[in-house]
Amino acid sequence: MTTPKKYLQIIFPFFNTRRTKEIFRINPTVIPVREEAKETTIYVYDYNASTLTEKDLKSVEACFPFKDNNNISWINIDGIRKTEVETLCHHYGIHYLLMEDILSIGQRPKMDEVDDVLFCLLNMLYFNDKEGAVETEQISIVLGKKFILSFQEFKDKDVFNPLREKLRISNTRLRQSNADYLCYSMIDLIVDNYYNVLEKLGEKIEELEEEIIRYGNTRSLARISSLRKELIVLKRNIAPVRDMVNGFLRSDSELLEERTQKYFKDVYDHIVQASDLVENYRDMMITLQDLYMNKVNLKLNEVMKVMTIVTCLLAPATIIGGIFGMNFDVIPLAHQQAGFYIALGLMFLIPVWMIFTFKRRGWF
Repeated sequence: MTTPKKYLQIIFPFFNTRRTKEIFRINPTVIPVREEAKETTIYVYDYNASTLTEKDLKSVEACFPFKDNNNISWINIDGIRKTEVETLCHHYGIHYLLMEDILSIGQRPKMDEVDDVLFCLLNMLYFNDKEGAVETEQISIVLGKKFILSFQEFKDKDVFNPLREKLRISNTRLRQSNADYLCYSMIDLIVDNYYNVLEKLGEKIEELEEEIIRYGNTRSLARISSLRKELIVLKRNIAPVRDMVNGFLRSDSELLEERTQKYFKDVYDHIVQASDLVENYRDMMITLQDLYMNKVNLKLNEVMKVMTIVTCLLAPATIIGGIFGMNFDVIPLAHQQAGFYIALGLMFLIPVWMIFTFKRRGWF
């Protein structure tokens, strides 16, 4: 037997509550279990001002020679496996608490300074046009002396291609700077990609506004609910990044050069602006919901006005018909040949006069 909820999901897919469960399923008191990646991809970019070595490695053990070679090494792993993460982190002296954060899921974006490394965790955001939903990918970045370790969940989604292109050019600022500038560049690319997602969502909101103004049906209400859920995802992932970047600005670590601080300040300005934009979108969604309710009330008022006018126009005919239908022996015009036509004429002329009066007074 098909339940009402099933009917709603068939007619209006936006009524599906699966997305709501995905958004609110995170419970910080329960340790989630990460599913091991079926395959991993390991890329190493070992460079200095004059040379660049770019390699695709088959195992994490092959990364060991790049430590303490006086070059800057960026080791990026796509696909998280517990044994590989622990092996690489043990070799580079990463604290076990940071390893737990790398292996965790559903973490809030944050920045930590443990021992001789700086650690930050945040989410890359993508907009799925097919589903109309915001997708997230957790990325962990470990900044050490002359090395960067980055851990991503998927290899088919990445925003770092412009960074790789810059690394291949010898005279770029990236090649001339230390590892902290590479860390800034990675965070900056992730934050800049937030604006692409916000732009996509902004287009959806504009389309929804036009749809509400033109139609304002039940589907519009479902889309309002759907977009508000996606804004929750954006706020949850963007707002904490402000504190994360602020952690780099306040840090006194020797890993961060003074000249790099101004670049993190620029990222901070961008993330504040993105956070404000999310708040503006949330306010706009509330406005659209009010607009939808006003549209529904306006339609209801129009229907009630028409029904009221029809009722008023039928009232004279009802009264006349009721009078001449009474069971009395003597009724004026009842026994005259023209009585029927006179009554019918009154039933027609009086509503016409009422329509003229209503129109003159601007009632419709």
